Amino acid sequence: MMTAEHPWQERRLGRTILRTYRDTRDLYDVVPNPRQPRMGPKEDLELQRQIEANEGLFEPLLVEPHPDVDGKLRIIDGDRRWTNSKILIELHKKDQYRHIPLEITDRTLTDDERLRVWIYIHRQRKEWDAKEKEMVAYGLVDIVGRASAANILGVTVRELDKLVEVYELSEKLTNLPEPGASITWAREIKNINKTLLTPTVLETIVQKVNENEITNSKDIRKLRVVLRDPVARQKFVDGESLNHVLEAVAPPPEKKSGLAGELEQLTTALKRHSWTTLLEQGENPQLLEQVEEAEKLLKALKRVLA
Repeated sequence: MMTAEHPWQERRLGRTILRTYRDTRDLYDVVPNPRQPRMGPKEDLELQRQIEANEGLFEPLLVEPHPDVDGKLRIIDGDRRWTNSKILIELHKKDQYRHIPLEITDRTLTDDERLRVWIYIHRQRKEWDAKEKEMVAYGLVDIVGRASAANILGVTVRELDKLVEVYELSEKLTNLPEPGASITWAREIKNINKTLLTPTVLETIVQKVNENEITNSKDIRKLRVVLRDPVARQKFVDGESLNHVLEAVAPPPEKKSGLAGELEQLTTALKRHSWTTLLEQGENPQLLEQVEEAEKLLKALKRVLA
């Protein structure tokens, strides 16, 4: 039963409104939730130092009544804080951190509510854009599937797939000086035009990053130039160094002036348009008229030049 000592309060987290109260409990009255979208190691030496500096946890864990175990509470948000407090207690024998602050809900949340609440809380934190967005997307797909994951994150399925692809790529970048930068590198690589980033090219990029041949974002930008040139791209895939391959890139054609330059621009413009796309547009009398006029002028010009 609730007493005046622990009054209920309403807390709005996005579209979800929770009734909660604050309390302090033994760390072992609380258990983590295995269906949590945050992945990777939870041990954090900096967080342990903060706990000790504050003489305990400063921010309470958000928990719910455990649906299967009487008397236990299950973590909604705060798994890292709980884990690192437990490390201090068990490995460093600091029992003073056993009593932890909690914000306890009046009921067990549904899976959908729990995930939405967790994501809403984490979006408010500065590390969300730095490293967590892609990781959480990947974890959510594993927990609830693509459609539900996209809905919970408030993105389209296509946007979700891109987040997942970036995370999967970041996991392959295993030899960076700063491992936390792998997401940034993966985003940069994935921003290369999809038509240029074939599976073979992507595999080569990963290999060259892990071998420290590609070492910074400037190198990634150089890749865009290399991959647009068929000869240079093949040399890159065949194993030649990026700097050596850049020498194989054909220089841009020198722009011609006068009528010759304008004709070249016309030819380039025509090459940019797909004939298939034009055919799908059906009859276009105005366009046909303009083509016939251009044809007459070009024929006349050819006769003069001949």
